[in-house]
Amino acid sequence: MTSNALPSPSATPPCPDTRALGPLGLGVLLSGGFITIFDLFVVNVAIPSMQTTLSASFAQINFIIAAYEMAFGVLLIAGSRLGDRHGRRRLFRLGMAGFALASGLCGLAPDANTLIGARVLQGAAAALLFPQVYALIRVSYDGHARRRAFGLMGMTLGLAAIAGQVLGGWIVHADFLGLAWRTVFLVNVPLGLAAWALARHIPESREAQAASMDWPGAACLAAGLALLLLALIEGPARHWPAWTFACGAASVAVLLAFARMQRSVKARGGAPLLDMGLIAQPGFAAGCLLVMLVFSTASAMFLCYALLVQTGFGLDALTAGLIFAPASVGFVAGSMAAPRLVNRFGTPAIAVAALLYGGATAALMVKVGMAGAALSPWSLVPALVWLGAAQGAVNTPLVNVVLGLVQDHHAGMAAGVVSTLQQVGAALGVSAAGMLFGGALQAHAHADAPERYAHAFATAMQFNVAAIAVSVALLWWLGRHRDTASLG
Repeated sequence: MTSNALPSPSATPPCPDTRALGPLGLGVLLSGGFITIFDLFVVNVAIPSMQTTLSASFAQINFIIAAYEMAFGVLLIAGSRLGDRHGRRRLFRLGMAGFALASGLCGLAPDANTLIGARVLQGAAAALLFPQVYALIRVSYDGHARRRAFGLMGMTLGLAAIAGQVLGGWIVHADFLGLAWRTVFLVNVPLGLAAWALARHIPESREAQAASMDWPGAACLAAGLALLLLALIEGPARHWPAWTFACGAASVAVLLAFARMQRSVKARGGAPLLDMGLIAQPGFAAGCLLVMLVFSTASAMFLCYALLVQTGFGLDALTAGLIFAPASVGFVAGSMAAPRLVNRFGTPAIAVAALLYGGATAALMVKVGMAGAALSPWSLVPALVWLGAAQGAVNTPLVNVVLGLVQDHHAGMAAGVVSTLQQVGAALGVSAAGMLFGGALQAHAHADAPERYAHAFATAMQFNVAAIAVSVALLWWLGRHRDTASLG
């Protein structure tokens, strides 16, 4: 699951107005968290329907998923700073209205390219509203009430992940008014508008000394990552023409320019989007890479699973969601057990969970690859439960471990960076796994659909196994790094 997200990067308590955040206001905030995470997951079960009605290519399907994640991730810090500066309720309402509008554009998209553009807008709107949810809860409650509210938020995000698979599958399968996949987006329109109207019950708050927004830095970062995504997705689909290599090279140049720009902003006494001094710390840099790797594997798994069981084996969206639902239950169980295990055993507990996560991924890869066309999709349930539980035990404590590698005065910036990298990693995971999946489909073009997609799934999961193996090594190193730091 990729539903773990972090609070707003701001660290200084703001000044809310005199009204308290009541149950209705909290419910509206939670709906904002639910709707943004739901749309991370629901698209996966709608992929075959999109392919059929839009004649979408494999590369376009990758962009439909990754565009939302990339826009969401790149603009998260911007959304947080704008809320701190101009009012968190105002940005929540603006983001919710934008999300409803963008969802309507998604649902009405006449072709795949239009849908990709609408998904970018949807991700940008999510980045405006999502940070306000955490920030408003943080400033509205204290002590036990705050812990309870954040607990409800965590439960809401977990339910959104499950609903994206099961409820989303039922919506697509029901095919209301013959709209097929379009309903999963159109349902956001009335829900989003209702939340926008009810948001008047949320007290406004802002931070008087909020940092200004580094728009040139945000544009540079977005351009660099977009060029990288374009090269990774279009390269394999078009057999790597020269322009895809040019995009990759340009991406590196633009991201290096971004790093220089951020150093320059800090040297002038401004507020950079990303403090490069923070990234230069070996422990935190390793933690950032770890976050990207772990969250890349989740999105890759969702994409490849949906293609395997729906396009390859012809299951309807509802059945595909029901098969995967136990994995979501396992994720919740693993998430609940993780804090106690980490409190008792420290970072090694996360490393062991990552080993189990890698083992579950390898088991799925081997089982699907060996069974081929003879695979029974329901036989995947035990391995999926194992995978979900292990993934929950890794994801839930991971961000706290990474944030624990920086000093307190860097906590706000670090939280913003890690939040961004969760979504950027997810987008890049879709690109990398999609590249392997598409290549395997072409290599086995002579086989029937179940056989082709089984081989493609097994091939794509090699990326996940490799990413998790590197993650285990990084967790081991971080454990030693923290022990050395504590002795020093």
